[in-house]
Amino acid sequence: MAGAGRDAPPRPAEQEYRLSVCSKLCYAIGGAPNQVAGSAAAFFLQIYLLDIAHITPFHASLVLFIGRASGAVTDPVAGFFISKSRWTKIGRLMPWMLACTPFTVVSYFFMWYLPPFVAGRVAWYLTFYCLFQALTTLFQVPYSALTMFLSTDQKERDSATAYRMTMEVLGTLIGAALQGQIVASAHVSHHCTMNLSVNTASHFISLHDAPSFPEPLDPLSHQAKVYMIAAGVIVGVYLLGIVIFFLGVKEKDDPYALTSDRAIPFCKGLRLTMKHGPYVKLTVSFLLISTAVQLEQSNFVLFCTHAADLHNHFQYLVVTILVSAAVSIPFWQKILQRFGKKCAACGISWMIPFAVMLVTIPDLILAYFVAFVSGLSIAASLLLPWSMLPDVVDNFRLQNPHRKGHETIFYSSYVFFTKMSTGIGLGISAAGLEFTGYKPGICKQSSDVILTLKILIGAVPAILIIVGLFILLFYPITEESRKETKLALEVLRRNHKSTENLDEHGEDTLV
Repeated sequence: MAGAGRDAPPRPAEQEYRLSVCSKLCYAIGGAPNQVAGSAAAFFLQIYLLDIAHITPFHASLVLFIGRASGAVTDPVAGFFISKSRWTKIGRLMPWMLACTPFTVVSYFFMWYLPPFVAGRVAWYLTFYCLFQALTTLFQVPYSALTMFLSTDQKERDSATAYRMTMEVLGTLIGAALQGQIVASAHVSHHCTMNLSVNTASHFISLHDAPSFPEPLDPLSHQAKVYMIAAGVIVGVYLLGIVIFFLGVKEKDDPYALTSDRAIPFCKGLRLTMKHGPYVKLTVSFLLISTAVQLEQSNFVLFCTHAADLHNHFQYLVVTILVSAAVSIPFWQKILQRFGKKCAACGISWMIPFAVMLVTIPDLILAYFVAFVSGLSIAASLLLPWSMLPDVVDNFRLQNPHRKGHETIFYSSYVFFTKMSTGIGLGISAAGLEFTGYKPGICKQSSDVILTLKILIGAVPAILIIVGLFILLFYPITEESRKETKLALEVLRRNHKSTENLDEHGEDTLV
């Protein structure tokens, strides 16, 4: 009994760091706007660039890769400046998130605008996609680091992360559903439908060579207008989420730091981060897994449209994936609490056999079943890294007990590596379509293009997930070591507070 009393933290401290449901909800809603906008871009930007803007797959790959790279490069830069920020009336992280929001929504809107000129379209989309990626990074780095400043209690942080992931998946669902429903008519081609019913050789030639709709030079064409309408709707949702987040979340000053702690220099902290074994294994594992998920997202609409004859169902399949992911987040939260986080990671592999089945047997009923199972796996891949990263930060804190300010370094560098890997993956996939002869606007792509889409949906993600999960086997933080770290940090804080009280008492006595 006595030992249990020593191990349990004092009840007032539990109350001090307990988060209300309202606080968790408002914090979680803050992560949804970026996911709403990011989801629309992930599922539809590639097909928009190819079939609406009519830029070549090579140029589309440049836009996707350089845009992602610009966001990735912004991560360590943002981490550096945020780590140098001073405390203000609304916090240290909150000003960054609020300041970048107006510029983010403007860049997002123009990213979907079809300019009337043709020659400079690549530069136009490259500029605004790079701006969008960089500005969302300036929001995402302080927002993700804010998890560490909500509470020092690991259960409360995990609970807040589960709320956040649920809302982010819902945000992904809202973005994809809104975009899919609004722009679906832009990808319906009556020309192709008419030609499919004709079997003559001359019509067969036109089936392959004729564009599915005319070059949309006019920004007021139907295809361009529906994409701009979708962008306007998503901008409104984005702003609403940020307002709720700002009004409902109160940032606390660093609850981890002891009064004797010194801020760690950014460059030194980055070097220490790259040498921290648990962080390296976690990052390498999930950058491979996140690349696999991103490849699935970015090529899914193209696959349904050109390789599986499911172009009338792609928006409903996307919604199925995201609904499945959203409703399964609480399920995965229970799994990781009961069986541990490494064990829950096995659920990411569920999508592999079903994705291979969809590629080999493109049946409609099977497609919906695959979409449902893929949603379960995507939910696990989204929840686990953000639930495991705070444990890595705590482990680092225990090994460096008198340093502070390293949280943003961990989060910014993690996002940097993830974005770089997904950017490279997207660039290679778009370049692969260029190499195999993808032609924007034609009704039926060549067999080489169809094979490439099948490989990008089935084989490549499967290999990346398998390798990523293999690396995760060597991740050293178990449930037992996590609990030991938690107790050690609590003892460190209690001992430090006791020393402070003795010092204050001694000073009072001297006076």
